[in-house]
Amino acid sequence: MLGFLPLIFFLAQVVHYWRFGGLGNLAWMCNVGNLLLAIGLFLNHKELIRASAIWTVPGLGIWFWYVWLTGSTGFSSTLAHVGGIIVGLFVLSYVRMDRIAWLYAFAWYLFMQVVSRLVTAPKLNVNVVFNIQPGWERAFGSFWKFWLVMTLVVGLALWLIGIVLSWIWPSARLSTESGSDRIEAHL
Repeated sequence: MLGFLPLIFFLAQVVHYWRFGGLGNLAWMCNVGNLLLAIGLFLNHKELIRASAIWTVPGLGIWFWYVWLTGSTGFSSTLAHVGGIIVGLFVLSYVRMDRIAWLYAFAWYLFMQVVSRLVTAPKLNVNVVFNIQPGWERAFGSFWKFWLVMTLVVGLALWLIGIVLSWIWPSARLSTESGSDRIEAHL
């Protein structure tokens, strides 16, 4: 039943972009992340849940910096980002985090880079797949240098987030009960 919450967050964004244009914006990692989280919950697919939950962390930070602080956010956007991280982290407390989940999150990032480049308008620059992020033009001579550095930074960030989340909610926790040799494994 919990899968309906991120699905509602995604559908709220669909309605928003349908009304105000720019349906290509649904391909941003944070927006489609709610859909991935919903699918992972409906299918009880731990790798999808973990990958989407990892992405809620940088998604919230990037959204806060580039959208919230500019005052150009709507209710559906706030719901998608704040609601997404709340559901994602709550579910991780049950699903737990393994140390390779960041690889799934990184593979999903690369997949969404291709999808965004193929199906979104260049003027939207969804997932920063067409142009250098404004403000970084001086640091990079070409888009592909920017993209390569950004991809390496994203990989490192996902790895670090995965490590921290696996410290908080490790996938395998062994505990013994007093008076018993029973080992409880949370996978």
